[in-house]
Amino acid sequence: MNALGERGHAALRPVEPPADEVAVSLATPALLRLLQLASPALPIGAFAYSQGLETAVELGFIRDETSARDFLTGVFKDGLALLELPLLARLHAAFLRHDDAATERWSSFLVASRETAERREEERHLGRALARLLADQGVAEAAAWHGRDNVTHVALFGLAGASFGVPVEALVPAYAFSWAENQVSALSRLLPLGQLAAQRVLAALGVLVPAACARAALLDDAEIGSTLPGLALASALHETQYTRLFKS
Repeated sequence: MNALGERGHAALRPVEPPADEVAVSLATPALLRLLQLASPALPIGAFAYSQGLETAVELGFIRDETSARDFLTGVFKDGLALLELPLLARLHAAFLRHDDAATERWSSFLVASRETAERREEERHLGRALARLLADQGVAEAAAWHGRDNVTHVALFGLAGASFGVPVEALVPAYAFSWAENQVSALSRLLPLGQLAAQRVLAALGVLVPAACARAALLDDAEIGSTLPGLALASALHETQYTRLFKS
């Protein structure tokens, strides 16, 4: 069963980026900042969250490399590409133009889009942790976000990109790959997946990033939003799961 609550999933095929896709050139300081932001070593606590994967494993939705790849592919295509990625692009643009109303609105939209208490708390926790880190790194605007109920990881990631001179064309795929890396890391702790198999799953997700980012860039405001009932149910059930390694 995949994250959509369906049996099976379409076969994974590489998606080539459009021929006219413009290569993104990053100055060294911005590139290094982007690598820092996307690193699993960033001390914001992302390693403590599985986003419902722990229950998906418990219920047998994910059993091995193939089911892991299929499940995460569904979440990526029908979740991340339709919600977090287009919101990140809008938040980055809003921070660049100092549009406080837009940053508040889109961050609140993301909080409201999290179906369970655990997912909302995860979003806020990561957002506050990143706000503290950015404030310590000299991003003064980050401090104001720490105490807000609508603080989100995506919003602070967008603020970081805007503050460090990272173009949106590089920021969005970096966020997407960082998400994929964290999910595969969580599965490696939940399943006897093996290092090589885990890297194959991560590589398969990486192939999807260019097309997902291109799709996210074309969405109108009214089209933003994901529908992942299987993942939502797994997240809700996780709150009462008997044994847990993760907070979500």
